[in-house]
Amino acid sequence: MQTFHVRTFGCQMNKHDSERVAGLLRSDGLEAVPYVDDADVVVYMTCCVRENADERLRGQVASLKAVKNARGGRQLIAVGGCIGQRDGEILLRQLPHVDVVFGTHNIAHLPALLEAAERHRKPQVEILEESTDFASDLPAEREHPWHAWVPITVGCDNFCSYCIVPHVRGRERSRELDDIVAEAERLRAEGVLEVTLLGQNVNSYGRDLYGSPRFAEVLEAVAATGIPRIRFATSHPKDLLDATIRTMANVAEVMPYLHLPVQSGSNDVLAAMNRHYAKESYLDLVERLYDAIPDLALSTDVIVGFPGETDADFEDTLDVVATSRVDQAFTFIYSPRAGTPAATMPDQVPREVAQERFDRLVEVVHRSALEKNVPFVGSVQPVLFAGTSKRDRRMLSGRSPHNKVVHVALAEGEEAADYAGRIVDVRIIEAQTWFLAGEIAR
Repeated sequence: MQTFHVRTFGCQMNKHDSERVAGLLRSDGLEAVPYVDDADVVVYMTCCVRENADERLRGQVASLKAVKNARGGRQLIAVGGCIGQRDGEILLRQLPHVDVVFGTHNIAHLPALLEAAERHRKPQVEILEESTDFASDLPAEREHPWHAWVPITVGCDNFCSYCIVPHVRGRERSRELDDIVAEAERLRAEGVLEVTLLGQNVNSYGRDLYGSPRFAEVLEAVAATGIPRIRFATSHPKDLLDATIRTMANVAEVMPYLHLPVQSGSNDVLAAMNRHYAKESYLDLVERLYDAIPDLALSTDVIVGFPGETDADFEDTLDVVATSRVDQAFTFIYSPRAGTPAATMPDQVPREVAQERFDRLVEVVHRSALEKNVPFVGSVQPVLFAGTSKRDRRMLSGRSPHNKVVHVALAEGEEAADYAGRIVDVRIIEAQTWFLAGEIAR
């Protein structure tokens, strides 16, 4: 039996697509293996949002040339996802040992492309500009049987000036609500305990179908299927409606966690980013969220060193992050992406200046994260365990409703399999910056 290995870069949508790729290859008779060197087929699902993902992909694929030669050329290498969509034939010129390049709209064609590359001994490239299908219709091999990614939209209409996503994922399209609910019902019947609803901007769900966003209806309908835990990503601040906030507050199945990217605290920078909100409106939204959901866990994205960012602009960013009382922030130093307006903007910020600002921002985030974790000490939290910590095989690891990583030491005679895929009450006894520690509440 042939074997395969899928390696994923980037966002949750890429993780979902990778599960679909694995499902397709499994359905085609291949068996998954944990190491690229042992695989007959290696598939890279790629991200081109940031420069380091580009570099990692090219470095890892280049390193496979020796492996492929050692196997007498009998290893098929495929590159898909956003870099595949963006670069197409260019990848073959840069990495001539690649056998298949495919994009974001034709995942279902991968088995046929691999078969053609092997039969004709010739690289195959297929990039489609759009598709009417959703990858969710394909078979999946999920990382965990108790969790599933459920896309509700694909593509994006926002065209932030730094972002390549609309160019590689296409314009926004919403799935029919009946299709989303039918998938959720199937997942619940399979024993799934948690779903994450996905979209580049979930808050605008339905605008293309109904003329106005109806994301709150999606949350309510999925909750009605009986799935115990519902999460979602990502939310654009300009489209987060009061109806969604009310649903988060009133529907127990919707977890009290929200990822709400701010990107910058400066109104000038936000305008240059084409974000369509201001610092003041973002902070007002955050306060309305806390009023409705006092224990809300909030994470955000921040780009440091956007073209034209001044010291005063960055101080506004520090202020908005601190005032928002974030539990976590995904922080990035701006990197130009070819094809985006920001790449050609004047006043690019020197790397050393951006790095100094980045380091200051990280300190603020660390303080805020610890302050948000401390109040959980003494509480009992229902934790969905995924397995053990990567650093300690005797330490259980899972997530609380607030998306906090929770560690619990296994008792003598207990095994991780006794807890994996179960929601178990845990008494929190310690708070650190990025995790909580506890003990099983017996």
